[in-house]
Order: sequence, then structure tokens, then C-alpha cells
Amino acid sequence: MTQEFSKQLDENKIPVLEEFYSVQGEGFNTGKAAYFIRIGGCDLGCRWCDSKETWKPEIHQFVLISEIIDRVKQTSADTIVVTGGEPLIYNFDKFCELAHQKGLVLMLETCGAHDFSGMWDWICLSPKKQKPPKSEYYQLANELKVIIYDEDDFLWAEDCANKISNNCVLYLQPEWSRFDKIGKKVVEYVKSNTKWNISVQVHKFLKIP
Repeated sequence: MTQEFSKQLDENKIPVLEEFYSVQGEGFNTGKAAYFIRIGGCDLGCRWCDSKETWKPEIHQFVLISEIIDRVKQTSADTIVVTGGEPLIYNFDKFCELAHQKGLVLMLETCGAHDFSGMWDWICLSPKKQKPPKSEYYQLANELKVIIYDEDDFLWAEDCANKISNNCVLYLQPEWSRFDKIGKKVVEYVKSNTKWNISVQVHKFLKIP
């Protein structure tokens, strides 16, 4: 299956679960209008994942990169957010080349566990304990966003924060399904550890994609 994906990527295609124009709902760029491309395929299996449909890459349609960019240009969007799943299971060099030729700003959300590819204007690293990032991602990241599911995740967050560059912005994000239980703990943690900021999934409160 991986070889087949690589072949189709050579043909300027990427596997897409969904694409839509909306507003960034979390992290540093909260509130910014952007065109979202959710990539099919992920090998992490996070227990709290809200996009489990991405786990089976074989069900997703490969779409021509040029056609995706044409659809972006039909909207008012000047920014693309590539998310998943895990986008960098695949090579994004060609995608970034073509999108930048059209003057689009490119933002990536990744766990950092796979080989880096593409040229990105903003990289949000959201590391996962079960498959930690490769070392290079800690220096590439503009934003570190750690999901807090339980209190052990604070230790994981600090371990990651010790590896990032001085220019990286730090976020803790309460896991949505446990927001009522873990949210207040995140607030108290940030009050005691002021290098961190809180990311909240605003799009879920606003009930937008």
C-alpha cells in the first residue's frame, strides 16, 4: 500500500479525506481564515483522536494537487492548513512548490514522526508519546502544541519543550472529550508555568468545521 501511495504521489496526487474553507480554531493562528486540507492516513492511533476516519488510508481518494489549489483560489483564502491524519507520511515537496507559486501561505500540523518534506511558512508540532518526533522537528517548529489528556501529559509536554528553539510558541490544549475534567488543571498549570499558553478548540465551541 505504501508503494502504491508513493507512485501516486509521483503523479502529483495526495490522499484527501476532506477539504473546506473555514477558520483556524486552535493554537497560535486561532481565528485566521484558512483553507483546510485533511490528509488521509495516520499510523499513531491516538485513543482520543477525533479523526479516526483518517486511519485507513486505502479508503481515501488521491486528488491532483493542481485541482486542490484551483479550488483554494476560487475562495477568498490566502492560507492553506494541511492537517490529518498525519500529512508527512507522504512527501509534500511538490504540493508546497505549486502552492507557493500561487502566492499561498502554507501551514502544517504534524506529529513530526516521519521524514520532513515541503517548504512551510508555519509548522505546528503536535508530538505524540507513542511515536515521538524526529529531532529535527523541534528546531523547525514555530509552535509546539501538546494535547493534555491526563496529568502525565504535563511531563511529556515539558520534555518536548526542553528541545524546541527559542522562537517556538508553547501551547497546552485540553483534550476535547475531557475538557470539563482536565481544562481547569491546564489553567492552573499555565498559571504556575508561564512559558506556556492555552489552546482551546474554538471551532468546536462555535460549531464550525
